Amino acid sequence: MKPGSISKALIIKPSSLGDIVHSLPFLSALKKTHTDASVHWVVARGLDGLLDGHPMIDRLWIIDKDKWKRLTSLPDTLREFSALMSGLGREKFDIAIDLQGLFRSGLITKLSQSPLRVGFKEARELSPLFYNHLVEGGVELHAVDRYMKVAADLGLDTTSIDFPLLTSPYDTGSGDYAVLVPSARWNTKIWPASRFAALAAALPIRTYILGGKSDAHRADEIQSGSSGKATSLAGKTSLKELAHIIKGARFMVCNDSGPMHIAAGLGVPVFAIFGPTNPLRTGPYGKGHTIFQSGLDCVPCYSKKCGNLRCMDAISPEEVLSAIKSRGLA
Repeated sequence: MKPGSISKALIIKPSSLGDIVHSLPFLSALKKTHTDASVHWVVARGLDGLLDGHPMIDRLWIIDKDKWKRLTSLPDTLREFSALMSGLGREKFDIAIDLQGLFRSGLITKLSQSPLRVGFKEARELSPLFYNHLVEGGVELHAVDRYMKVAADLGLDTTSIDFPLLTSPYDTGSGDYAVLVPSARWNTKIWPASRFAALAAALPIRTYILGGKSDAHRADEIQSGSSGKATSLAGKTSLKELAHIIKGARFMVCNDSGPMHIAAGLGVPVFAIFGPTNPLRTGPYGKGHTIFQSGLDCVPCYSKKCGNLRCMDAISPEEVLSAIKSRGLA
């Protein structure tokens, strides 16, 4: 595929929140090179709020991927999949790019009927069988850099890495503040709520606790233990409002989570607490961020279950506070 020949492109990147943020520089590179190209994006329900109304995206194809996993929802899944297949086929895409690299996303790439179907050579779950153009992304590489290798392979403009994130206004009042993100998709990636509360109580500025509705209990615990310095907004914002709050923050303290990548994309300093995952692959992208990770032999283990979370317990609120102060941010 030569530059200038793309008029309609399909990006397949349904989830997760952080992965979608990581994919935005690819979108930017595509539109910088092919300014008039029509871009469609396949995204999971619940994450579409981050991309809805994006000026670089002409259409979102929203899939209920969680429902697809349930056998009881099989009739609805088959109907949705059939509609997706026929709908994508009618679009006549020039190119379909699978940045997810799983069987489901690979199959969607194939069903797009695009003449050029791009994916990673090392993608999982047999998904490379659905591509006719393979790109070697590499494993020990940050996700953003992997996606930009695809961009470079396609001749896109990769001279800069930009995160075109949309935000929606949310009133946080006046004055400086920081944000705390105490949750994560894996229990093994979660720093104890008591540690976040102790840190919030010790910080000289107010903090907002961000997350979804399912994070409200943990956020309330932090708020209760913060000596009145932290306010929970968990479950009270849309994704774009969450991004707006992050954008105005002095810094963020978080686990390895989706909002961490929003902060990094917006240039907000991140203090990230890592346990079983590898910050080289999924840490905050760019400079000016601080990673806390224990030196235990088992780290990183990439395990979603563990009976002994020593790696997270090894990091103290005092250590995090000291790093924030050393940066002149508190």
